[in-house]
Amino acid sequence: MKHQLTFALCALTAAIALPQSARAADCGTAGPVTIAEMTWLSASTLAYVTQHILKDGYGCDAQIVPGDTVPTATSMLTRSEPTIAPELWVSTVQAAWDQMQEKGNVYKASDIFAAGGEDGFWVPDYVLAEHPEIRTIEDLKANWKVFEDASNPGKGRIYNGPPGWASEVIITNYYKALGLEDTYELFSPGSGENLKASIARQVARKQPWVGYYWSPSDVVGKFHMVRLGTPEVDRAKFTCMTDANCADPQVTGWPTGEVAVAVVAKLKEEAPDVAEFLSKFQVKNDEISTVLAWGDDNGATPEETAVHFLKDYPKVWTAWVPADVAEKVKAGL
Repeated sequence: MKHQLTFALCALTAAIALPQSARAADCGTAGPVTIAEMTWLSASTLAYVTQHILKDGYGCDAQIVPGDTVPTATSMLTRSEPTIAPELWVSTVQAAWDQMQEKGNVYKASDIFAAGGEDGFWVPDYVLAEHPEIRTIEDLKANWKVFEDASNPGKGRIYNGPPGWASEVIITNYYKALGLEDTYELFSPGSGENLKASIARQVARKQPWVGYYWSPSDVVGKFHMVRLGTPEVDRAKFTCMTDANCADPQVTGWPTGEVAVAVVAKLKEEAPDVAEFLSKFQVKNDEISTVLAWGDDNGATPEETAVHFLKDYPKVWTAWVPADVAEKVKAGL
């Protein structure tokens, strides 16, 4: 009996000591793992990529929940929900993110885009070719007639970010800081789809368009959009730009976006295998833009786009997980 007990203890010790690559990875938590699905294609696609890997690969109760940058950041700060936001644009909710770091309830597992995110004021490339005097956001004021809108003669039109997006706050503050109230209408598209459609419509007609967008995205690549230049970045000024109550918006650069895989801190303890996967979760900007363009061209849903990525880009995502997890994910497809 003594020898049997000794053998059992040794076996248990050896099992505990095995590295992750030598043992079966599992979810580690019986509770649901909630994943924020934002309202644009890259974020919603990455949400479904996360769900497939967690559900099929790790056996998690992985649930998609609706989200958007500002409400998701606020919810993660105040309620530690959802568990994961695969594409949280930290730089557009900097004040809330700083509070999360101080509180310690949310951490950045990884930078989801290898080259970071770029957002700001964009125009189609032909606008700059026809109007070389427009190069930066500070050139907009003197050149409002280029963007004059037929439905509102005497004013140009700038497309804002949709309601609920952090960019809506930031563009509104830039609008004030640049002194554009007298020469431009700040137009709300109402939704991300309407924003995208407005670009497609103007590009099809070779008409000017200026407003908010971001990269990586299918839109920037497909319609050859160019980001207008900005001054040097002043972090304090830009942090104020992200605040709807910014008392004195001042023109500054729009920094390269820090786009985080944001995770509730308790997951690290409850699900270390999942946390390990999330620490490696990153895509190259050009690769994800190509995937998104495929989704748009084929009228695919975000989940269908995610499945396309998992089927056609195995060399990318299998580097994030152990071999046994990868095989389970492939079988689930």
